[in-house]
Amino acid sequence: MIANHSRQRFVLSILKNSTTILFVVIFIAFSLLDKRFFTWANFENIIASSAFVGILAVGMTFVLLTGGIDLSVGANMYVTGGILAIMLEQGLPLWLSILTGLVCGTLFGLFNALLISKAKIIPFMVTLGTLTAGRGLALLITQSRAINVTKEMPFAAAKWLGLPLPVTVFLAVVLVSYIVLNFTGLGRQIYAMGNDPEAAKKAGLNVTRLTIFAYVVCGFCAALATVIALSQQGRLSASFGEGVEFRAIAAAVLGGTSLFGGVGAVFPGTLIGTMLVQMISNGMVYLQVDLYLQDMISPLVIFFAVFVDAQRTGLLKRLERRNIRVEKGT
Repeated sequence: MIANHSRQRFVLSILKNSTTILFVVIFIAFSLLDKRFFTWANFENIIASSAFVGILAVGMTFVLLTGGIDLSVGANMYVTGGILAIMLEQGLPLWLSILTGLVCGTLFGLFNALLISKAKIIPFMVTLGTLTAGRGLALLITQSRAINVTKEMPFAAAKWLGLPLPVTVFLAVVLVSYIVLNFTGLGRQIYAMGNDPEAAKKAGLNVTRLTIFAYVVCGFCAALATVIALSQQGRLSASFGEGVEFRAIAAAVLGGTSLFGGVGAVFPGTLIGTMLVQMISNGMVYLQVDLYLQDMISPLVIFFAVFVDAQRTGLLKRLERRNIRVEKGT
């Protein structure tokens, strides 16, 4: 009985730390396949490149924890980026342009939240609709043209506290989110709602307020990710933000956040999940994988993330139930 109990605890530990283990295994594999991969410069490049996706993934984590999903973050980025870039093009101050962009992105998230919480439309359909409408709106705003912002937003290469500014912003977002989710009543309520919405309602939790908060945070993170991405890329084009929603979802789910709600953490989960997604992309470049095959890898990563989430959730529930029975019997 004791040996069986110890084995169950070991399996639980492996499942809960599967992302970290997978990260180490893939990092070692790429390092063995190409020596250039195992360098500090490359590791720093992975972190810097993953900054804006990581910020998106943190916002996505809040939404997933409530049992929802946001497919419109890429469209939100394009709308926010279009407004920001045009304001800079017109010669308006950088601080005002960034502030306006952040407000627009947050309002985009609020619009999703109101449709979901007030109109009672399921998150998938709402955000699928705003994904399409948002990209159409952004194309209208920008007239489908590319806008260069390299001169106006040159701070991607700047460093603060010894780290590239995008990395510093990403880590700050992770830290604030970690504190909110783990050390505040609001964070505990979000987990409770995700675990069982009906029980949360019966317990007196304001589910509508929690839903609005999660989608507003996601919208703000999308806008902040836009600022980082524009400073790094230096250019807004019609493909800006396209497909990033899937990378954000993959990063969050690989990091241990469940698509079923109520389970997950931004640290170390989403942080490592983000770096894992970027590391795979970076490694394929080093190994000179065909560009067309690279486009096929991304959906496979997402499929793997969903598969792992489903298996992990089921196994954890079964093993934890067994642990409860074993502990009661001892």
